[in-house]
Amino acid sequence: MKKILISTLAAVIAGSAMLATAPASVAQDYGWQRRDRGYYPPPPPPRRRHHDNTGAAIAGGLAAGVIGGMIGGAIVNNNGPRYVEPPPPPPPRCWFEDRRVPNAYDGGWHMESMRVCR
Repeated sequence: MKKILISTLAAVIAGSAMLATAPASVAQDYGWQRRDRGYYPPPPPPRRRHHDNTGAAIAGGLAAGVIGGMIGGAIVNNNGPRYVEPPPPPPPRCWFEDRRVPNAYDGGWHMESMRVCR
């Protein structure tokens, strides 16, 4: 659910960035006036050789969307799964006990301290 909300927010921000770059409207009257009173038509608007930098506006919107997506993705994935090495196994529990063992030289028995681990 959190990812859907963040993705929707990023789309709204990217869309508003593209809408915010719309050119301003021109409110001039280029119609013909009466010639008998000495009025002449206004000059035509200058011809534009470029396309009002619409490519730059689109590129800026795309760059803002990519950067915003990277930042949003980093925020969303902040608590994501990570590889963490498991802790080392605990050392074995060992102790020494006195035990009877057979004697190899005379066939008898004697006591030895033996290390016992579980």
